[in-house]
Amino acid sequence: MENAQENLTIGAFAKAAGVNVETIRFYQLKGLLPQPERPYGSIRRYSGADVARVRFVKVAQHLGFSLDEIGQLLKLDDGIHCSEAAELGALRLADVRARLADLKRMETALSKLVSECDAHHGNASCPLIAALRCC
Repeated sequence: MENAQENLTIGAFAKAAGVNVETIRFYQLKGLLPQPERPYGSIRRYSGADVARVRFVKVAQHLGFSLDEIGQLLKLDDGIHCSEAAELGALRLADVRARLADLKRMETALSKLVSECDAHHGNASCPLIAALRCC
């Protein structure tokens, strides 16, 4: 008898991977996941390797990689392209750091405005609203 993880329908595959069927089809359309052959008169079957591949994609997405970048990472998954994968990771890290710097600036500005609002006693316009009107 075949291993149940090696003979999955698309519905069972999606459930095992923690995604919906449309996600599977979308990943196939984007080239992130191969579409298995459909035997004559039968349905396509997926394997545990397909489940692992979808999980790889989802983890990479959570780290901020785009689908194009994930496609590149999948092509580098042969054990000898770690430096190229690290370059993609370094680019993603630089982007995350830039976004963190932007968030820190936003936090500082909003914190100042909220403090000014807390001290506001209705004598003039609200500092937050005034700041949003300025530009």
